[in-house]
Amino acid sequence: MHGLSCQVSNIIYLDSPAGVGFSYSANESDYITGDLKTASDSHNFLLKWFELYPEFLPNPFFITGESYAGVYVPTLAYEVAKGIDAGVKPVLNFKGYMVGNGVTDEEFDGNALVPFAHGMGLISDELFQEITTNCEGNYYYPASDNCENNLAKVDRLQKIRRDGKTASVRKRMFGRAWPLRAPVRDGIVPTWPQLLNSEDVPCIDDEIATSWLNSESVRKAIHAEQESVAGRWELCTDRIIFRHDAGSMIKYHKNLTSRGFRALIYSGDHDLCVPYTGSEAWTRSMGYKIIDEWRPWTSDGQVAGYLQGYENNLTFLTVKGSGHTVPEYKPREALNFYRRWLAGEPI
Repeated sequence: MHGLSCQVSNIIYLDSPAGVGFSYSANESDYITGDLKTASDSHNFLLKWFELYPEFLPNPFFITGESYAGVYVPTLAYEVAKGIDAGVKPVLNFKGYMVGNGVTDEEFDGNALVPFAHGMGLISDELFQEITTNCEGNYYYPASDNCENNLAKVDRLQKIRRDGKTASVRKRMFGRAWPLRAPVRDGIVPTWPQLLNSEDVPCIDDEIATSWLNSESVRKAIHAEQESVAGRWELCTDRIIFRHDAGSMIKYHKNLTSRGFRALIYSGDHDLCVPYTGSEAWTRSMGYKIIDEWRPWTSDGQVAGYLQGYENNLTFLTVKGSGHTVPEYKPREALNFYRRWLAGEPI
């Protein structure tokens, strides 16, 4: 949505946690962080930002993000809601949140890949039946050597040739990084440099972005600190040590939606990193009554995906043909559902 989103909303882009993008701290201990500290720091940032720009306080405020922001968004939303309850000033006009292809829960996300790969025709019926039997429906903690061997076959079948080199489809975004079949497991979340032994991130050319974002004039124009203060911008940093310490996000979603905050959980339906099958399953597991049964939604007269609406203002939505980053793959469709949802209109 990016450039077009200015037609319907004002957007604050936040590099979080400290140490990534243009975000930095004078205290290097801040680079040892995790889910809970990041949420607290981000909440403090928002309070300071709205103190500086109080003219935006009356606007309905939403929090959005994708991928590991499946953790960042609900944990920050919870901090914001707690602050509102406690009367923390300024009082944010928080209305809801959106999560795209977001990691959420170890079991649901960990078990999503195999059924997704089978449904997409990436593995055979025979392998799927064998892996279902050997793994006993548990793909994120292999129950046996036979199960592990089957899962290794699934990995091998997801490899492609690109520019003369072998690259795993799942490495397009965060690949085996989380680690494989355990995207939100408690403990240290490895950085890309750690995962790839300092090799380049596959399938991404960051040469132009690196040059542009480290330009003194660009930094000045976007009000970012210069390299001498904030450090050099880089696509993937090993500057931080990050721990997943918030557990499953389902309890956060239950808390927030039960209190009336609106939630849109959307998924590009061609994403192998955080497959829509996991997101569909955990939203269904919340136990809310279906009030808008599974149906297509359209963009410019064409079916753009499917959605299911639940009570407590929870919506799950897919985007046809999109990979891990929906606004990148399907910008027009992304803008359409984004605009409708923010306005409280049917999608």
